[in-house]
Amino acid sequence: MSERTAIAAALATVRSRVADACARAGRDPSSVTVVAVSKTHERPAIEAAIAAGQNVFGENRVQEAQAKYPALKSAHRGLKLHLIGPLQTNKAAAAVALFDVIETLDRPRLAEVIAREIARQKRAPTLFIQVNTGEEPQKAGIPKPEADEFIHLCLDEWDLPVRGLMCIPPVDEDPAPHFAWLAACAARHGLSQLSMGMSGDFETAIAHGATHVRIGTAIFGARPAPPQG
Repeated sequence: MSERTAIAAALATVRSRVADACARAGRDPSSVTVVAVSKTHERPAIEAAIAAGQNVFGENRVQEAQAKYPALKSAHRGLKLHLIGPLQTNKAAAAVALFDVIETLDRPRLAEVIAREIARQKRAPTLFIQVNTGEEPQKAGIPKPEADEFIHLCLDEWDLPVRGLMCIPPVDEDPAPHFAWLAACAARHGLSQLSMGMSGDFETAIAHGATHVRIGTAIFGARPAPPQG
């Protein structure tokens, strides 16, 4: 089976699973956006997904996205790009310029820099605030106890275009309580979008209200091994 055929089949399977999960939750499948996570995958794989009707992609690193997506966005009108990995403040200008959605706003200093870049560039990507729902020290995300105040500051102090929340639950825990907590937090602040759920748990996320699910392995297969040496 060719790469193009395999990716098209995988996307069809993911879409079917999304539709089934939505049916169980009493939701319209159109309320869930699949973000195809293309990190470490090269242009032919991304082109195969585009040919199969996928137009929303996610990347973890600004530099990698800069190498791949300007040409892809020029060639494919309507393609949308999400940043789903941690963002350093010194990459914020590049992120605002390239990404349509930044899902990993997680600290005041970054909020201030993004606000400044939006004003300077006159380009405002949609923003999601990442919450570290598992309170894991090795993970990005605003800590849960600080989330409400940070969301308030982003919306009211910096007037940022925050539309939703994002989380990555601990791999060794049931994700459902994390998804439920995030949904409740979003509701408190009138935020309508929730980026939660990946290849292994997106059906659970949909049951808890996810509007965006970040799917990599289930679409593209295992990520290529990094170069040695």
